[in-house]
Amino acid sequence: MTAAGTAPSVTSVLVRLKLSLLRNGLRQSGGRRAAYVTSLVVVLLFAALQTLGLVALRGHAHVESVIVLLVAVLALGWAVMPLFFPSGDETLDATRLVMLPLRPGPLVRALLAASLVGIGPLFTLCLLLGSVVALAHGAAAAVTGVLGVALALLVCVALARAVAAANVRLLSSRRGRDLAVLSGLVIAVGAQVVNFGAQRLGVSGLAQLTPVGDVLRWVPPGSAIAAVDAVSRGAYGTAAAQLALSCAALAGLLALWARHLTRLMTSPDGSTLNAAGPPDRERAAGGRGAGGLARLLPSGRTGTVMERSLRYVWRDPKTKAAWATSLAIGLIVPVFNAVQGTGTIYFACFAAGMLGVQMYNQFGQDTSAFWMVAATISDGRDAYVELRGRALALLVITLPYAVVVTVLTTALLGAWTRLPEVLGLSLALLGAMLATGAWTSARFPYSIPQEGYKNVAPGQAGLAWISIFGGMVAAALLCSPVIAVTIWLNVSAGGDRHLWLLLPLGAAYGAGVGWAGLRLAAPRTANRLPEILTAVSKG
Repeated sequence: MTAAGTAPSVTSVLVRLKLSLLRNGLRQSGGRRAAYVTSLVVVLLFAALQTLGLVALRGHAHVESVIVLLVAVLALGWAVMPLFFPSGDETLDATRLVMLPLRPGPLVRALLAASLVGIGPLFTLCLLLGSVVALAHGAAAAVTGVLGVALALLVCVALARAVAAANVRLLSSRRGRDLAVLSGLVIAVGAQVVNFGAQRLGVSGLAQLTPVGDVLRWVPPGSAIAAVDAVSRGAYGTAAAQLALSCAALAGLLALWARHLTRLMTSPDGSTLNAAGPPDRERAAGGRGAGGLARLLPSGRTGTVMERSLRYVWRDPKTKAAWATSLAIGLIVPVFNAVQGTGTIYFACFAAGMLGVQMYNQFGQDTSAFWMVAATISDGRDAYVELRGRALALLVITLPYAVVVTVLTTALLGAWTRLPEVLGLSLALLGAMLATGAWTSARFPYSIPQEGYKNVAPGQAGLAWISIFGGMVAAALLCSPVIAVTIWLNVSAGGDRHLWLLLPLGAAYGAGVGWAGLRLAAPRTANRLPEILTAVSKG
């Protein structure tokens, strides 16, 4: 028997376990090895370019502001990574260690060491080293940089682990895994924010970051790297305070992490306590909620279809992600451009366009369950009522949203006289997209896989491109009469006095085109039910 004094430490065991998990995962298939090696090369190349860029800023007047902002963004990425990519690291789920006789203190140290193995920590380390090279001037600053890099890296990793431990029950559930689908929303919104910031910096220069940098240099882990600049300037007291803040943040995160681990390993899983069903009052509340929604909708099949579609928006992860992304982008593009002063009032139509896309591939979101809908459609009349209910459910969200975005964009630009014109164009565009969306849903249906991040089943990408982009081109052509009238009123003498007529014209035209599109799509839908069911069931 091995003596207790010679037993391996928990830290070394978990580090070897992490390496074994990584090695065994790569042994599963050549494709997985190729994907890992490709990811590693791409990440290292990107890290090298970022590091060279940081080194090139050495000596710049505002280099500290840039670097502390970069470190803050890194920390934010570490904080949200467990929420959106819970399957990216097998050791994030500490519930696998519940049955082992491990104390929280040694377990936290061991997991922290194991967390330093991976591509993410390597990428972060490269950026932190580049930041220190850009800021350090002198031997004392270089020594401080070594300590600062270690502190910043540990704070980032501990932050990710604390967030994962606090949400491990959610992340290991189906709803938690579905949360990863919303990562597309974060990426889309983040891209627009970065684009907005880059444009502002391109116009005003890096001096715009100074106020932000003055705050972030005292926020861990940025304070650990900012201490290097303080030592370079001879402000040793400031550097000591900044390092102390980072040490305190690390200690606090480790304590929070240990507390969540203790609770996780000593408390029962609440999801199993009510396995027989929710309490009566919860079921009653759920019933009242469903009844309340039904009371607000029309009676008959139209109301039933609307309620089903709205529940898809709220409950289905893929549908929810698509709607959330469209809502965010439809607001960000016109508003951000208006704030910059570079936008036009017509960007407000982007909101109606983004949400109008949700009418495309209406049956794909049903997947194989579409057979239950198909069983209730016997002729063109049934198909028309089905399509009308789906279109009305979309309008419940899209109409007020388009109005709000248009009014907000108009207020930011101060172009109130053009509000009726742009709102009329938005309504006409929305009606045209409802028409083309209903037709392409019947003519070019495709399946949406329920698992993973793909929105199109293999082999159906061509159908998706034709359905979405072909339908959008057709919608633009359908809107050409309203666009032509808009141009004519803007260029003709005295035409600006009649621009208000575009609001009722656009509303009437959109309603008419949408109704005609549903009517034309209904018989095609009824005649192609077997083909539609086959196409949407492939995922």
